[in-house]
Amino acid sequence: MTDQKKSDQATSSEKPWGGRFSEPTDAFVERFTASVGFDQRLYHHDITGSIAHATMLAKVGVLTDAERDQIIEGLKGVKEDIEAGRFEWSVSLEDVHMNIEARLTDRIGITGKKLHTGRSRNDQVATDIRLYLRDEIDVIAEELARLQAGLLDLAEREADTIMPGFTHLQTAQPVTFGHHLLAWYEMLVRDADRLQDCRKRVNVMPLGAAALAGTTYPIDRNLTAELLGFDRPTENSLDSVSDRDFAIEFCSFAALLMTHLSRFSEELVLWTSAQFDFIDLPDRFCTGSSIMPQKKNPDVPELVRGKTGRVNGHLISLLTLMKSQPLAYNKDNQEDKEPLFDTVDTIKGCLKAYADMIPAIKAKADNMRVAAKRGFSTATDLADYLVKKGVPFRDAHEIVGKSVAFGVAESRDLSEMTLEELQQFSDVIGEDVFDVLTLEGSVQARDHLGGTAPNQVRAAVARARAALK
Repeated sequence: MTDQKKSDQATSSEKPWGGRFSEPTDAFVERFTASVGFDQRLYHHDITGSIAHATMLAKVGVLTDAERDQIIEGLKGVKEDIEAGRFEWSVSLEDVHMNIEARLTDRIGITGKKLHTGRSRNDQVATDIRLYLRDEIDVIAEELARLQAGLLDLAEREADTIMPGFTHLQTAQPVTFGHHLLAWYEMLVRDADRLQDCRKRVNVMPLGAAALAGTTYPIDRNLTAELLGFDRPTENSLDSVSDRDFAIEFCSFAALLMTHLSRFSEELVLWTSAQFDFIDLPDRFCTGSSIMPQKKNPDVPELVRGKTGRVNGHLISLLTLMKSQPLAYNKDNQEDKEPLFDTVDTIKGCLKAYADMIPAIKAKADNMRVAAKRGFSTATDLADYLVKKGVPFRDAHEIVGKSVAFGVAESRDLSEMTLEELQQFSDVIGEDVFDVLTLEGSVQARDHLGGTAPNQVRAAVARARAALK
């Protein structure tokens, strides 16, 4: 056996569960089954949970006050070692929990071995993940709110800027750029609501469920929950240690958020292209080409769009992970952390990129306006005009269709036709028709809650700002 294998391979007596085993764990199996390479990021939450657990054990008389104090001071010292880079993580100790417990025992002696009384790694890790995810949700919520605030500022600034609205990526009706941005904002409102709703189910404490059936010690789970800021303890010990639906729910939120960011990204990529040329992204959010010196590539939105597949994959991974597990805990659940951690990291990065980028967008209003005049975007306004003159809508639709066909043949927009040319399709058309065929007239006419009129955009921004606070 090589020196490396000898160092990796602990004897059965060195394992916290080694009493039942007669031979050491195979060196490869030890590395294969260890999670410390990725779950060490839970160290802060693991120590926080252990301090609360020790405090509770002393309160119910399982530990003395002196033992509690010794454990808490020892745990604080371990945390200092980790954060100072003095902590050596050991694969032979498998995970973050046993690494910390072993170092605690090294520091304070036999008292450290009493910390694990009344709990299991099963309820310990479930608690750590919930504590971790709760903190990350709060960070994500702040970054999401920063993005929302940036969108509102940009929407207000561009409340009067007219652009084409699209269906099927074909020019449909004129809208304001501010109104379009508020559509993005509404998607994020629902995302933020989903995130907070998810937090309610994350913030329930499994500690005290022990391995699966609870513990014979007189623990006070309500006290531990209060110390850790949980809303309440979980109700069933089997469910407490075996399910990860709270992590799946978070990843579902993340997949929807990334889907929305991906849609935003697709539009930004289109709008920065020479074919659209609606907006300009600052150079700091773009990159160039190694061979084509003229290129300015919208890499940030493209990468966010690409990372959506990564997050969607993590959601499927966790759903598949849980789908066939019998109660209660199974080693499968070790595979929950890497998808969850990467999802958290990915959406935090994407939100930061967007929150930094959105306020810096510059609208090219003249180009948007020219594009809005193409494609007969005020055709519906002409139909509405005819209906208001008493023409049945289906007849009005046909009249406008013929008018558009004439415009296509003549290469002229409806607003560029003469009154006589329009009247050949309906004699009810009068001089006042040009009030509704202008882009400004079209957007101003949609002056109702949720409409694209500039004053409605500004009112919507004001309501959103009040709600966001």
